[in-house]
Amino acid sequence: MQTLSSRVTQKFQEIFSSQAALLVRSPGRVNLIGEHTDYNNGFVLPAAVDKAIYMAVERRRDDDVQLFAMDLDQSYRGSLRPPLTQSALHWPNYILGIVGQLRNLGLTVGGFNCVFAGDIPLGAGMSSSAALENAIIFSLNQLFGLGLDPMTMVRLSQKAENEFVGLQCGIMDMFASMFGRKDQVIRLDCQSLEYTYFPFRTEGLRLLLLDTQVEHSLASSEYNVRRQQCEAGVKLVQRQHPSVRSLRDVSLEMLNTLVAPADELIYRRCSFVVEENARVVAGTEDLQRGDLAAFGRKMYASHEGLSRKYEVSCVESDWLVDQLRDAGGVLGARQMGGGFGGCTINLVQADTIEALVERIAPLYRKAMNRELKWYIGQIENGTSVV
Repeated sequence: MQTLSSRVTQKFQEIFSSQAALLVRSPGRVNLIGEHTDYNNGFVLPAAVDKAIYMAVERRRDDDVQLFAMDLDQSYRGSLRPPLTQSALHWPNYILGIVGQLRNLGLTVGGFNCVFAGDIPLGAGMSSSAALENAIIFSLNQLFGLGLDPMTMVRLSQKAENEFVGLQCGIMDMFASMFGRKDQVIRLDCQSLEYTYFPFRTEGLRLLLLDTQVEHSLASSEYNVRRQQCEAGVKLVQRQHPSVRSLRDVSLEMLNTLVAPADELIYRRCSFVVEENARVVAGTEDLQRGDLAAFGRKMYASHEGLSRKYEVSCVESDWLVDQLRDAGGVLGARQMGGGFGGCTINLVQADTIEALVERIAPLYRKAMNRELKWYIGQIENGTSVV
């Protein structure tokens, strides 16, 4: 059976009648704990996975760009001469936004041809968009000898999504996709961008992703609303504590005293973030001790907060987490990603997965009138040349 990478290079040759100069693999990510903390300068605990985008590229002699998205069977051709304009197809904007950021730094990026495909499930909360952005910036860095270091590439990927695509995401997705290491999770401090690798020793355990098959159509708009609500909480705290810059600097005591009396909804949003930050720090201590049962309990607590306080879960995700809470062999479960659908991430004993899915899939179909998809995630290395 032909690999995805070889299919991409073959398609490139079919379209452009030449061999690609470069083939890059850029993975999706999971986040074990620490959701919606990244844009609040908090802590996250992600890892790169074995689902990825493969991208074949070559330079052109003009300032045009020609792109082909194999999974969508769509092509795009346009000029890279300024000003860059957004495409109605949407997906080219992730690539064009990167070109714009490189140009903003005064770097020279000429025209290029590009073919890409991936096996990251779309809409599942595994950050296919960050993988695409990292794939193109990594490719252009190599093709045009730009000399960018990985952290700079990550920052530019985030800025491209914030400024050109229009989603005010944090830095975690791009960071995890770029910096991932096989069999390790990364605790990232989103304020200082300091990071520490922790071995994820899961003998006999697997990360099981259960895909609700609910597209998170609310995620973009509600994501930006949640960000605004967090900023509103910070402003309430700043009246008494002007040195506070983000929820990272805020304690539960501050929230109880200054936010709860003023706005109950803002209080719930902010208290989730403050508590989630604490869970990440405590969770890495669990991993260092090898106490995965304690880590799993924090995953459940994270979901409870996401569902009731931050309100970014959905009926389907809540149902799945509740079903697994009482299932044998499951240590932890929670909604993963921006919310409103996508996947739940579950820490499960490997030898129970098949029976678990066989039992739960028909129940899910009956309860939610949807098919349940599932994936077993392995932790892999970050963006690299193939």
